[in-house]
Amino acid sequence: MSRARRRAAAPPPGRSVLAGFLSLLGELLITVGLVLGLFVVYSLWWTNVLADRQASARGDQIRQQWEQPPAPTPSAATEPGALDTQGGVGFLHVPSMKNGEVLVKRGTDSEVLNDGVAGYYTDPVKSALPWDPTGNFTLAAHRDGHGAKFHNIDKVKTGDAVVFETRDTWYVYKVFAELRQTSKYNVDVINPVPKESGRTTPGRYITLTTCTPVYTSKYRYVVWGELVRTEKVDDKRTPPAELR
Repeated sequence: MSRARRRAAAPPPGRSVLAGFLSLLGELLITVGLVLGLFVVYSLWWTNVLADRQASARGDQIRQQWEQPPAPTPSAATEPGALDTQGGVGFLHVPSMKNGEVLVKRGTDSEVLNDGVAGYYTDPVKSALPWDPTGNFTLAAHRDGHGAKFHNIDKVKTGDAVVFETRDTWYVYKVFAELRQTSKYNVDVINPVPKESGRTTPGRYITLTTCTPVYTSKYRYVVWGELVRTEKVDDKRTPPAELR
């Protein structure tokens, strides 16, 4: 081939630089896409696996402790958290969520909820506990990632059962109101008498809260229930009818 033909066949220098840039850009975009994809898998799947594993192990420890003679807890009836250090006060059962039993611990910050549990509020409004004569047992849990224990909160409807299990008692609640969206700064929903639920007098309430819409934390989703009865735990820990 003559020198003139080789010169004619060579690509223009500008086009070669542009092609190289576009190729590099494409590779970078693919890499970024893969990293983002892996992050989503980690956030929405792997954190669930880790949290469920940890919560299950801790739940087993709690049940083993329950098989031993109870330690004296003279202030347990009046002080939320008196039964609870790093363990848990009991297990929440919400059949309509189809999420099995949920260990309940003290506190609602990320360090607690990321362990795949539900936590009861100590701030900004102090939660009552189920055995208190009146008050609002107020709980929070993640809706996505880290166990996502309240992912199906939108499946809970008025009339559904919510059961809380302790060492010696089943507390059976009945859902009476739902608030599908409210500001995350609306602390009135966890007041001892949650008036937005329609109740105006003291009672024995339970409140479930989590983020909404799904995969965001912009608003809060709230479900309220009221205690309808208690049952003593028998030797076989036979669950109440609502869980059978």
